[in-house]
Amino acid sequence: MTNRLANETSPYLLQHAENPVDWYAWGSDALERARREDKPILLSIGYSACHWCHVMERESFEDEPTARVMNDLFVNVKVDREERPDLDSIYMQAVQAMTGHGGWPMTMFLTPSLEPYWGGTYFPPNDRPGMPSFQRVLRAASDAYHQRRDDVNRVATSMREMYDATGLRVRSTGALSPELLARATNGLIAAYDARHGGFGDAPKFPQAMVMEFLLQQSARTGNQMARGVALETFRRMARGGIYDQVGGGFARYSVDAHWLVPHFEKMLYDNALLTRIGVHLWQATGDAEVRRVCEETLAWVAAEMTSPAGGFYSTLDADSEGEEGKFYVWTEPELRELLGADADALIAYWGATADGNFEGANILHVEDGQEAAPLSLPAARARLFEARSRRVRPGRDEKVLASWNGLMLRAVAEAARSFRSDRWRDLALKNGDFLFREMVRDGRVYRTHKDGASRIAGFLEDYASVALGALSLYELTFDRAWLDRARQLSASMVRWFWSEDAGAFFDTPTDGEELLTRPRDVTDNATPSGASLAAELLARLGALAGDAEGTRRARQVLEAVAEPMARYPLAFGHALTAADMLVNGAVEIALPGDPGGGAFRELVGAASSVFVPSAVLAGGMGDQAAGIAILENRPPRDGHATAYVCRNFTCSAPITESESLRRELTTGFAVKAAT
Repeated sequence: MTNRLANETSPYLLQHAENPVDWYAWGSDALERARREDKPILLSIGYSACHWCHVMERESFEDEPTARVMNDLFVNVKVDREERPDLDSIYMQAVQAMTGHGGWPMTMFLTPSLEPYWGGTYFPPNDRPGMPSFQRVLRAASDAYHQRRDDVNRVATSMREMYDATGLRVRSTGALSPELLARATNGLIAAYDARHGGFGDAPKFPQAMVMEFLLQQSARTGNQMARGVALETFRRMARGGIYDQVGGGFARYSVDAHWLVPHFEKMLYDNALLTRIGVHLWQATGDAEVRRVCEETLAWVAAEMTSPAGGFYSTLDADSEGEEGKFYVWTEPELRELLGADADALIAYWGATADGNFEGANILHVEDGQEAAPLSLPAARARLFEARSRRVRPGRDEKVLASWNGLMLRAVAEAARSFRSDRWRDLALKNGDFLFREMVRDGRVYRTHKDGASRIAGFLEDYASVALGALSLYELTFDRAWLDRARQLSASMVRWFWSEDAGAFFDTPTDGEELLTRPRDVTDNATPSGASLAAELLARLGALAGDAEGTRRARQVLEAVAEPMARYPLAFGHALTAADMLVNGAVEIALPGDPGGGAFRELVGAASSVFVPSAVLAGGMGDQAAGIAILENRPPRDGHATAYVCRNFTCSAPITESESLRRELTTGFAVKAAT
């Protein structure tokens, strides 16, 4: 017996289509019923790869007595947070205000006017110390709504006052300056876990955006500690259980402080952000291990996360056969049988034991002191990969999300350019073609694509991320069409999301669904905020095309969080990388000439082999160069492909030799060029 969710396309909603709960998807049917019957709404928000979402479903949503209570007392609404980040943002703000913490599954109780009055995250089926059972919570929330309406209205009013603040005009909290960037850098270095890499204690999350900022500042200032923090954090993750030592790709986070035991779900966005910082670390250091991990991660994306049409899928589940991590772990006898004569060395390298390190089995990781890999490692990985491929695979969420695809497109395109890889170039172009064929129409971006259909009006992060992906394709191919597409999306973004009255970008378009509030999230969380992505896009286009108005808006967005960026840098990693461009200026690399020529390609290769903070590239001549500010009045020298490097309104002499270009870009901007 299915419920209404059987008609949805979201894999998360479809997971609940067989529940005895009378679920609705978010929409007018549910909201009108709540108002008509004066019933509160039980809003449950999660995502398909969420382990505790699965647990709560098994314990409560599949339980007939619990479902009867839900159906009797509430209008029950299920939301995929990945499809609707606006709803997730609005109600996560409420649950954090009410409880001091957040997470998924999110369980929120709303009035028929959509005002939150009580909430939490996971609730168990039976009472536990300090944690009431879900049925107890259901009855208490219903009783509060019907019997203590004054209390409910008081909470709802306080929540509305909290939301009203998002519509106020944004004020500058300080100037963007080198001092601000230095404060943020020092704060991050102080928060660094020198023993294990990363920041903070368990659970420990990848902080790719923060690592990117630290690498930028190292290149700008020569701060070796900043570069060391970024590089060592990447290495520790790459050697830990959070990295799939057999199949490539990073898991969502580590439940411990030393990256051993992951929460096994794999998210597209984490791997996009980590691959991109990996490419930049390789440019800065030439570290072969970093490059290998980037290439393995991209190979995983190509093999397991790419649709036949070219879109990138969203997630792999943590669970298989109802057990978290079962697909990924190994017993020592399994390893010995598969690895044969090389077993002793490889088991020692991967830190496996008879007792295991995870529920009697082993999460493979590079044991401390084992950095020198056995020569048989590639063949051993292949044997384990083949054996693992016969196991029951974790579920895959095959919806394609615009913003996450934009993030991965940037990583793939930059890897293609830096590694000079036709394989990654083809993957990037296929994805870019897919996005602009299926998910962008008449200058509007759609959030999600599945089963041949694109749906849900895009959010700020979707516009900015896809446009930045198009810019990366322009820098890879120098095909003017990609730059024009980025500029068109930027104009649409300003039209639909910018408010001159508020002096800010909102996350939803002006013609979007009317909700309790119009969300405006300025912090960088697991993914960059829409606001910081928009600021970077405008700053980059401002440098390329001389768009002073776009640069003004970018500065206004970031000045609104200037003091918070300096004080709480872990919450503003991507915003800080965008601020660097506005504080120090873009490093403009102009390449007039024929992009099809060998000399031109050699110059591009040289420019792509070193890490240059806030670099923007443009190339071509004639019509391909028209309207691109950094190419104006910079002709090829004597008909040969030529490079001009401009910093702070000062340009180098024309450069026609690739090694000379590498030296020019390395001076003051990269500690060590990649080889």
